[in-house]
Formats: sequence, structure tokens, C-alpha cells
Amino acid sequence: MATRCEFENSAEVGCYATLTNSYCLISYEGNANFRGAFDGELNGVIPVVRCSVAGTNLVGRMTAGNKKGLMLPRTTTDQELQHIRNSLPDGVAVQRCDERLSALGNCIACNDHVALLHPDLDRDTEDLVADVLGVETFRQTVAGNILPGSYSILNSSGCLVHPQTPVEDMEELAQLLQVPVAAGTVNRGSGVIGAGMVVNDWCAFVGITTTSPEISVIESIFKLRDAGPKDIMNNLRNSLIDNMV
Repeated sequence: MATRCEFENSAEVGCYATLTNSYCLISYEGNANFRGAFDGELNGVIPVVRCSVAGTNLVGRMTAGNKKGLMLPRTTTDQELQHIRNSLPDGVAVQRCDERLSALGNCIACNDHVALLHPDLDRDTEDLVADVLGVETFRQTVAGNILPGSYSILNSSGCLVHPQTPVEDMEELAQLLQVPVAAGTVNRGSGVIGAGMVVNDWCAFVGITTTSPEISVIESIFKLRDAGPKDIMNNLRNSLIDNMV
């Protein structure tokens, strides 16, 4: 299921939140619509952590994570790092990354198995992403853009990419990710998908101006239409088992 919301007067909700299968980060600030949307869908299922990163509200653009780990930029303060570590479930690795491209959410698109990386990320950063998030990494552009975290978004069932992505590139991505890939938009035609929405394996939050046809594509490619409490508990159980092994 996809839920419409907004951060104050902005439909770019992906800038202010990071959503995974085991936790969610949202900005300290934001209106009741924004906070209530996340609390209403996730409360009692996974922790919803209010925080700042590097002194900004741009939690979604500054961080990259999955159920196994979370990457933070080097500009994250010690207090922010400690608060986030204390708030996340046991077994989630939290790592500050000494990378010059500090907007990690723009540079990395990932699910629980694979990560697409900005082509110019340091090799040490690539190794850290593979280790902390427990994923296979690929340096990748999307529709000629070097920011995969801005122009694509994925979960364990599918991947949505910028509408101008060539069919050949989508087929290549599908081979790398081993999930179906579709082109689409959010917020009435925006191709900056990572800024306009967040998604995990059972729910999505999209900007308030996202149209019904756009939501239909989102729910279809990410297989959210049949997701429910049973699916949520199965995901959580699998996450716990993975962390214990």
C-alpha cells in the first residue's frame, strides 16, 4: 500500500525520511500529516526514529540503509550518531563514512541484497557499503544520471527508475538486481523518484501530489497491493533470523 503525505509544504518526502524493513528514520521537524503518516502505518511494527543528520532535516538524502545496516555521512555529529545507534534495533550496523560525496542517499540506491552506487564513490566507501549493508555493489548510472539514489528506488520485489531510462538499460538493471524494473514518476511527473518517495517490502510513502496512475505503477512494481500484517511479520521474522545467523 502507498500512502500520500507531505513534509510541511514539500511533496519531496524522500528527502526527509529513510525507510527499511527493520527501521524508519524521519526528520525531527515536519507537520502532523508527515509524522502521522509514518506513525500510523509503522507504529508497533518497526521503530520510527526522529533525528537530524549533519544538522539538517534531509535525513533521506544524507543516509542510505537497509534492514542490516545504515550508512551516515562524515558530517554526522557524535550526538546524532549515538542517538541513532541507541534507537535502532539490535543487529543493525550503523557506520559513519568518510566519503567526500556526503549526500549518501543521492549516491546509493539499495535493498537488502544489492546496492547501486554513484560511479565516483571511493573504493573504500564501496567496500564499506558492501560490509555494513551486506550487499553486492554495482557502480551504475540511471538514464545518464550519476545519482542512482535520486533517479531510482528499489525493494526486494522491484525497481522503479527515471522515465527516460532506455529499455536496454532497464534490462541490464533487471539482470543485476534480479528483480523486475519499470520506468515511472512521482508527484505529477517528477523523475527524481528517490526524493519523491520511500519504500520497503510492504509499504510506500509518496508525495501528496502523486497521482493515482503513478501510485498504481508503484504498487504494482513493488508488489505492495497484497502486502499486509502477515507479510510484515514474516519480514520481521526473517530479519531477526538473518541477524542471529
